[in-house]
Amino acid sequence: MSLQPLSAAFQPTGRRSEFIVVSCYTRFDNLAHGPRGKEAKKSLYTFWMDTSDGSMVLLSVVKEDVMNPAFSRWHSRRNVMYTCTESVAENGQIDTWSVDPFTGQLSRIGTFDAGGTSTCYITLDKESRNILVVNYWNATIGVFGVDQSTGAVTCMRSLYDPNEGRSMKAKHDRHVNHSENDPLAQKERQSDPHSHAVILDPFFGRIAYVPDLGMDLIRQFHYDIEAGTLAARGTISSGPPGRKALGPRYIEFHPTLPIAYVVNELASDISVFEFDKEAAEAIIQGGADYTEAKPTLRLVQSVRTIPEAFPGEANTCGRVAVHSSGNFVLVSNRGHDSITVFRVHFTHGHKGLLSTCLTQHTRGATPRHFQFDASGQWLITANQDSDNISVFRFNLATGKLEFTGNEYEVPSPNFVCNMIPHRPAGLSTL
Repeated sequence: MSLQPLSAAFQPTGRRSEFIVVSCYTRFDNLAHGPRGKEAKKSLYTFWMDTSDGSMVLLSVVKEDVMNPAFSRWHSRRNVMYTCTESVAENGQIDTWSVDPFTGQLSRIGTFDAGGTSTCYITLDKESRNILVVNYWNATIGVFGVDQSTGAVTCMRSLYDPNEGRSMKAKHDRHVNHSENDPLAQKERQSDPHSHAVILDPFFGRIAYVPDLGMDLIRQFHYDIEAGTLAARGTISSGPPGRKALGPRYIEFHPTLPIAYVVNELASDISVFEFDKEAAEAIIQGGADYTEAKPTLRLVQSVRTIPEAFPGEANTCGRVAVHSSGNFVLVSNRGHDSITVFRVHFTHGHKGLLSTCLTQHTRGATPRHFQFDASGQWLITANQDSDNISVFRFNLATGKLEFTGNEYEVPSPNFVCNMIPHRPAGLSTL
């Protein structure tokens, strides 16, 4: 379906407003991977979603020139969204956008240097005091201050470099295509540290985890909100002992269980970890001088995301997500072009462990990202290499995904962000 923006006066009265923002690659020559779709002329598309049937209407596109926005994060209390730009050749930018709660129009209110290349992940802390940002290519992790009146990024408070200033072995202008996953590509991708995400534990908000795709491990930090710093507190292997070429990409916690799920991009599997609250408390209470930190995550399961018959070198994993109900974990497979749904178990001795429910084709190529709407009933896939996004109905009881027929042309989509706008006091929700 080809799309044209509606007038800014469009108002879906009588229904709750939910906006879906899709970011797109606008330039291919400075990416670590090789997209096969179209370079987008516009970088950010804002849709309104009809939550009665999963259909969407394009409301606006960003007119500002923004190169390769590749990750978005919605502010929990303000009509503000953050994006970051991806390039292996130059430092990324953290852009702050004001979101009109009635029209969905995005207006940039600030931009800030991310302090590293190929910026790929943003986390806002619980107090919305700082945002934590990861730069994939040179592996640095930055903590940035947030203006409490506007939400805009104002300063870099600290920058952690796991490579300790050493030059990268891989060169930005001469490297393998990261869409490849054969042994040669894996060897080069794992010749340097490559931080791929940063999240904070959901219990205290003071332990930061950074999957390092290049080193097959998860870095563990003590996050000091007042100082705006990350202090290294050891590492954890992202898979079973002796395994190589895992490539940890993303990590997400279960909403109620002390369980974390790590997707290993290169190995096409998920590692399930138990969270050790006592070890985390010891790190938090130990302060700057605490050097005997224990791992706060313990591996309890490893499960494959694609059928055994499908060659692993033909696939890399994208996103892992825990459904808001806590009953399911989902992973996108790029190459197999599918979403795999796992059921979460709650029985004694098996809490948080996974078993495969089903695998659903995404109606497009290379699902780099996917996102649920706020209700958890609709799932939107960003099919990067076929220039489209697709909408599926998610069965909350069985985990089944059913294609709705709602499919939209979007060039090189790479990320989907959903947001329910915060309304000014005294105004009713649409």
